[in-house]
Amino acid sequence: MHKKMNYLIFLLITVLMVGCTNTGDNSIKNVELKPQEVTTVGTNNNKDKEETITTVVEEQEVDVVVEETTTEPKNELFSGYKLIEVAGGDLSGYREPNVAVDIGYGNREYWAFTNEYGQLVRVIADEIILQDDSNEPVLSSGRYYSDEAKVPGVVSDVLDEGHIIADSLGGVSNAYNITPQDSTLNRHGDQAYMEDVIRSTGGATNFEAIITYPNTETQIPSRYQYTYTLMGNEIVDTFYNVNPDEVNASLGLTSTEPSESTSSNTNGDISSVDTNGNGQVTIKEAKAAGFSMPIMSDHWLYPFMRDNDNDGMVGE
Repeated sequence: MHKKMNYLIFLLITVLMVGCTNTGDNSIKNVELKPQEVTTVGTNNNKDKEETITTVVEEQEVDVVVEETTTEPKNELFSGYKLIEVAGGDLSGYREPNVAVDIGYGNREYWAFTNEYGQLVRVIADEIILQDDSNEPVLSSGRYYSDEAKVPGVVSDVLDEGHIIADSLGGVSNAYNITPQDSTLNRHGDQAYMEDVIRSTGGATNFEAIITYPNTETQIPSRYQYTYTLMGNEIVDTFYNVNPDEVNASLGLTSTEPSESTSSNTNGDISSVDTNGNGQVTIKEAKAAGFSMPIMSDHWLYPFMRDNDNDGMVGE
């Protein structure tokens, strides 16, 4: 009887030791699970717990993969274009294909885009900021630079080095802002009128120019389309790169009566304008006297001003 009691006591001690060992294992597993925030395992056996842990780990691995593959959204504006920098006064007429260039003077951001043939096809600006001749190094001619880029085609008797965005509107003079443009169109036609309207209203927003060509070989555009917003109104100007006077004459729209000269001072007295008395009128002096730009060749002030590029227009 005594032996049987000892045997039962031994079995009871053995069972208690096994139970303690299992409890220790479970405690260790719970410690390992805390960093993974597995909080509900129910009353399933150890096998079920292992399956639950495996499922949670797999979900965490998926989350990690998603984070690693997340990228910043691409800028669609420059998609397909190489961004390059070109000096504003670069006189080279060469353009790289499929590039985007900032053609705004100073801190302005005016973006020009070329196609695969190096043709200037688009110019955009969120805001057109007028030239500030009081705080910017503007020449007496009203320009930022003394000359413009020599894009193929500009050396012509009837074509000007036409700015897509004029100096007076904050544009530079490199090849990414210059196209060979009909002289009359540039100086007195729709191009000049559009620039004058933007100046008179103090700038524009949502500006876009679309330039088209007759073929892929030339750098001389055939057509311009300008879209911009003035005082909350969207304006679309479309015109061809031709002499508007000739077009109007062919349509019978040209008056046969001589136009009235804009000369209003036959004596040529510039004393009220020429503030420093040197006999020459600068852009700044003309503006201070209340004259709007540009001053055309038939204006009485024109002979007293410097037209560096001899295009019949000062301060454009």
